[in-house]
Amino acid sequence: MTSVAKKKKAGEASVLPAGDRIGRLREAYDQADPHVCIVRARSVTESYAENPGAPAILQKARAFGNICKRIPVTIFDHELIVGSSGTFRRSAGVSPDISWQWIEEEIGSIDRRDQDPYAINGEDLRELVDDILPFWKGKSIEDAFLARLPAETAAIAVDTGIVDNDSKWRCAVGEITPDYQDIVFVKGFNGIIADARQRIADLDMTIPEDIEKSNFYHAVIVCARGIIHLNERYARQAEQMAFQEPDGRRKKELLAIAHNCRQVPGNPPETFWEAIQMLWTVQLGNSLFENAVALNIGRFDQFMHPFYARDMEAGGITREKAQELIDCLWVKLSEWIWFVSKNTASYFAGYNAFQNLTVGGRKDDGTDGTNDLTYMCLQATGRVKLHQPGLSVRVHPGCPHQFLMRVCELVREGTGFPAIHNDRIGTQMLTGVGLSPQDAMDWSNCGCVVPHSRKISEWTSACNINLAAGVEFVLTNGRRRSDGRSLAVATGGTAVLKDFEAVMDAYLEQLKHMIKHAVIATLVAQQVQAERAPRPFFSSFTDGCMQSGRDLVHGGARYHVGPVLTGIGIADTVNSLAAIKRLVFDRRLTDLKTLDEALDRNWEGFEDLRRQALACPKFGNDDDDVDRFAIDISNFYHQEINRYTDRYGSPFNSAFMGISNYIPAGKAVGATPCGRRSGDPLTEGCSPHAGTDVTSPTAAMRSTAKINHGRHAGGTLLNIKLAPDTLKTQGGLNQLAALIRGYFELDAFHVQFNVFDRKTLLAAQAHPDQYRHLLVRVAGYSARFVTLSREVQDAIIQRTSYAAM
Repeated sequence: MTSVAKKKKAGEASVLPAGDRIGRLREAYDQADPHVCIVRARSVTESYAENPGAPAILQKARAFGNICKRIPVTIFDHELIVGSSGTFRRSAGVSPDISWQWIEEEIGSIDRRDQDPYAINGEDLRELVDDILPFWKGKSIEDAFLARLPAETAAIAVDTGIVDNDSKWRCAVGEITPDYQDIVFVKGFNGIIADARQRIADLDMTIPEDIEKSNFYHAVIVCARGIIHLNERYARQAEQMAFQEPDGRRKKELLAIAHNCRQVPGNPPETFWEAIQMLWTVQLGNSLFENAVALNIGRFDQFMHPFYARDMEAGGITREKAQELIDCLWVKLSEWIWFVSKNTASYFAGYNAFQNLTVGGRKDDGTDGTNDLTYMCLQATGRVKLHQPGLSVRVHPGCPHQFLMRVCELVREGTGFPAIHNDRIGTQMLTGVGLSPQDAMDWSNCGCVVPHSRKISEWTSACNINLAAGVEFVLTNGRRRSDGRSLAVATGGTAVLKDFEAVMDAYLEQLKHMIKHAVIATLVAQQVQAERAPRPFFSSFTDGCMQSGRDLVHGGARYHVGPVLTGIGIADTVNSLAAIKRLVFDRRLTDLKTLDEALDRNWEGFEDLRRQALACPKFGNDDDDVDRFAIDISNFYHQEINRYTDRYGSPFNSAFMGISNYIPAGKAVGATPCGRRSGDPLTEGCSPHAGTDVTSPTAAMRSTAKINHGRHAGGTLLNIKLAPDTLKTQGGLNQLAALIRGYFELDAFHVQFNVFDRKTLLAAQAHPDQYRHLLVRVAGYSARFVTLSREVQDAIIQRTSYAAM
C-alpha cells in the first residue's frame, strides 16, 4: 500500500528556509499522537502462515521482507530524509510474534492508560483482536518463556517489581550498534548480498554445520533485498510526487530524494545527504525488524565526517545545509514509537526509543576525535529540542576546552542533554570484558549509559534487580510487606538478627537469591530468543557474523559481552542499612522488632522514629561512614553477578544505571528504614535519594565516585539537578566544566544535569499545553515532561536542586 501525506493548503510554500523547515517538521511532530499501526503485525502473521516449516532464521527474514513490501511509504511535507515505520507519522508497530497476551489484555484501554497511551483505529483493533492475535497463541516468545521459566523464578521475576526482565520476552532484544564505517558504508547491502552468495558457494552441504550457515546466509540475502526494495518504493513515490509538484524547488528536492533512495542502501553512499539517508533507512529497518529499543547510531561524528569533509571540499554542500540535514535526522529519530505493555512503560516512561548517538572522545589511535560534526550535533539537539537521539558525549583530559564549554552551554539550555561520560573509564569497562585496547577506545554509548561497540553482541539491560527489596526481606524473613507473599529466602527475620553483622549477612543472602533468579530468567530468555528470534538483519552489519556464518543469537559476533543485571535503589539500600546500624545497634534508640512494626504500618504511629530515621546520615553527602556501604554492596553485587556465565560462556555484568525503573521498583517495596514511605520511588542509578543530598553537588559527586565505576561494565548513572541561576554567567559555565573534570578525575563514569526550577515544573503540570517542548532528564534519558505520568513528574520534582556549585 502506498500513501501520500496530506496535501498542502492553498498558497502554502513547499520549500522553506532551514529554520522554518525544521520548525514545520517539529510542529507536525507535535500534532501527531502516537498511534498503533498493525501493518507490521499483519505482514509478519501472513509470512509465518506461509512458511510454517521453514527454519526460524528464514521465517524471521521472510517476515522482514514482507514488512518491507507492505509497509506504507509516506513522504511528508518539507522532509529531506524519508521513511516511516507505519501508516502514521508516529507509528507504534505491533509485534504479536514476541508477545500477544499483554496486547489482548490491554489493547481495549491502551488509549487511556496513564503512561505512554496509544491511539488505535476501531477497524485495526477488530482485525488485531479477531484475526492476528489468535494466530500467535502458543507460538510467541512470551509463551515459550513463561512455559520454561521455573515456578520459583516466576514467583519473584514475573511482574513483581523485584526481579524484572520482561523487556526481553515481551519485547525484542534491541541493543545493537550498526558498523557503518567498516561494513554498511563500505559494502552497501548489494555488497553484503554478494558476500553472502560467495560464502554460500564455498559451503559443503554434506557438513551439518554448513547447512546452518547456508540458512544464515540466505536469510541475510532476504533481509538485504528487503531493505533495498523498501527504498526503491520510496524512490518511486518521490518521483511520482515530483511529477505532480508545482513548486520548482520542492520538485528538485523530491528528485534528489528519489536519487538518494535508489543509490542507498543498496550501494555505498557517495555524499553526505546519501549517507544520512542510508543511516536513517538502516535505523528504520532496525525498528521494523524488531520492536525494540537501544537501536543505537554510534559515533556519528566519526563515521559521517569523511562524507562531510569531502562534500565541503568539493563545494557540494554548505555547513548550513549539512546542519539542516542533521536537524532533519533528529526529527525522524524522534518519530519512531516503541509499542510496549503497561508494565514495560512504567520502566521506560516517555515514549523513548533510547537511540543513542555519541560524539567526541578519542579515536581508536588515542588522538582526539572532535570535529565540525561534533559541534553540529550539539547544535541540533539544542535547537530541535526533541527527545531523540539520546545525545552522549565523551570527555577526556585532552579534549578541547571549546568542546567542553559547548557541552556546558547545552546543559544550560535545560534539555537534560547531553549525557556526559568519562572517555577513559568507558574504555576501561570494555577492555575489562575482553575487547582489544583499540576496539575499546572506539566505544559508543548504548541505550542509557552503557559503553558499547559496533563489534559486539550484548544484552545491555537484561534484568532489573530491586536492591531495596533485599532490606525488606531481611526484616520480614523473605515476605513481601504489601501482600504477605513469601518471595525470597528465609534468613530468620528480626528474632535472629542479634548484631549488625548478622543483618549484613542476611542482606547479602537476599541479594544472592535475587541475583540467582535474575540469572535464571535471563538464561531462559536467551535460550528462547536464540531458538525463535534469530537476527539476520542485524547480523549482516555486525563484525564477525558473516565471517563465522553464525547469527548474533548463536554467538557470531566478534565479541560477545555477558548480559547486564541492573541494580535499582542502591542509595535507598545504603541509607536503610546505615539507619539500622545507627538507630538499632549504635545508639540503641529502638530495636529491630519495633522498627519492623513501624515499617509494616508505613510509619503511622511511629512519627518520632521516622524523624530519627530521616535525620540519619545519607548517601550523597560525602560521609565516609555511609558511603562505605555503597562501596561494599556494589563490590559484592559485581562479584556475585560476575561468577555466573551466560549461554555463550561470557560472565554476567553489573550496572547501576537508570531508566524510569526506580518508580515501579518503589511501588513494589514497603516503607524502608531510611524513612521512606511505602510505594515511594527509589533512586535512579547511583544517584542520591531525592532530597537527601543536602550538602552540595560536589559532595554528591564525591560520594558517587567512591563506587568502583570501572568494574560495572553495564554503566553507572548520576543525576544532578541545578537551579538555572547557577549557569547564567560565564563564570557559572566555567565552574560546571571544572566540576565535570574534577568528577572524572575521581574515576567516575557518567553525569547528567537537569537545569530548571521547581516553579517551572509545577507550572508545566498545571498547564501542559504551554510546556509541550519542556525536556527533562528522567534517568539515563530525556523525555518531554508533559508525556510523563504524574508520578514520574512528581519524582523528578522531588530531586534536590542545587542553587550553588
